[in-house]
Order: sequence, then C-alpha cells, then structure tokens
Amino acid sequence: MKILVATLAMAALVFTGQAAAESNTPAQHAMRVLDEFMATFNARDEKAWMETLHFPHVRVAAGGTRLDETPGTMMANFDFERFAKQFDWHHSAWLSREIVQSGPEKVHVIVRFARYREDGSVTAEFDSLYIVSRRDGRWAVAGRSSFAP
Repeated sequence: MKILVATLAMAALVFTGQAAAESNTPAQHAMRVLDEFMATFNARDEKAWMETLHFPHVRVAAGGTRLDETPGTMMANFDFERFAKQFDWHHSAWLSREIVQSGPEKVHVIVRFARYREDGSVTAEFDSLYIVSRRDGRWAVAGRSSFAP
C-alpha cells in the first residue's frame, strides 16, 4: 500500500511539473510580453515599457530602419506627449495576434493593432511583425517591423 501511495504521489508531481512547464511555452511567454508591452505603453511608463524590450532593439517602419543600442537612446528619440499630440492618440490595443513561427528561444508574431482617441474612436489600424526572444533567461521584444509611422 505504501508503495502504491508513493507511486501515485510521484506521478502527481511529475504530471504537475509537466503541466507547469507546458503553461510556460515560448508562445505563452511571447503573448505575456506583448500584453506587458501594450499595457506599459498605454500607461506611458517609460521604465516599465523599456523592460519589455531587448537592446539593441530594431524597428523597421516609416520608410527606415532604426537601431537603438540602449533604452536611453530609444527614449531620447521618443516622447509620449509629442506622440499623443501628433497622432491624436490616447491608447492602443491589439486587434489580433498570430504566431507564425516559434522555437525554444524566439517567436514571430504577426499583429494588428489600433490607435484610439480619448473618446474611444479609432484613429488608425496597422499590421506589424514582432520578434519576441529569450536572452539570458528573459523574454522581451527584440525587434518590430511595422506599417505604422
């Protein structure tokens, strides 16, 4: 009887461990990062937003390619207030997210997002590709290619 109980207890631990591991797949990590990316961007929280990105960070958009080596260089070229005024922006939201490629260390996600005014009306919608990767055990956005300006 003790052997049966011990065997069942061991099986429960193995099953629980497998379930926990499965709940942390690269795809799930990528989606959590994108959720944090959007939440911190909408909160205009520079520090928290930078923590959702890897550096160097690449963005292909607006007819060019920009490589920011550090959070400081990125934020030197971006201002939330200026962005809000320029695009009549209050917040953004994901409209769709589809994983098109995934490996143990990197996930490619095709997204569509909208920018909204304060009254909730849409100012624009854009398609993009986000590359989310794990470096030094941390998942974050390594690069973006967007049709947004």
